[in-house]
Amino acid sequence: MLSTQDKTRIDDTRIASVRPLMTPALLEERLPATPAHLALVESSRKAISDVLQAKDDRLVVVVGPCSIHDHDQAIDYARRLKVEADKHAKDLIVVMRVYFEKPRTTVGWKGYINDPHLDGSFAMNEGLEMARKLLLDVLDIGLPVATEFLDLLSPQFISDLVSWGAIGARTTESQSHRQLASGLSCPVG
Repeated sequence: MLSTQDKTRIDDTRIASVRPLMTPALLEERLPATPAHLALVESSRKAISDVLQAKDDRLVVVVGPCSIHDHDQAIDYARRLKVEADKHAKDLIVVMRVYFEKPRTTVGWKGYINDPHLDGSFAMNEGLEMARKLLLDVLDIGLPVATEFLDLLSPQFISDLVSWGAIGARTTESQSHRQLASGLSCPVG
């Protein structure tokens, strides 16, 4: 028999509030990848894989800030990086580092997806939308992107736009992250 008792005294006692999270399908519908985006992601994933399998002697270089906190600054950086990427394309596969999440052992800002306004509001739906929009804008510039997959939910919202994924030092021994890495369609390191 189902219980309809009030369990608020024993469930979620450390949770201040719960807000619904949009679905990955809804976000992809709002901010779809174009055929040009998908072609860039596919070709850069293949190029990176070829380097990792010693089929291409170029170097893969993941370049960018520690983490993203400002869309306009990231786009300015991407434009400048694209000039250098084109200049060195014969020797390097340049991938822009676009990390949205910060691993924390204690307190501190958790990143663009979790707290996009840097104010503790934890507007994750906005953060996911802003992150996806930024990835699309970087792809529009013609650069492939790399990101660290820290939260196990965020890949569902952005992984179709990522050419190389990272599993960070703090999570390499995590069973969940090893399983995530096995299921991602991009090269992971």
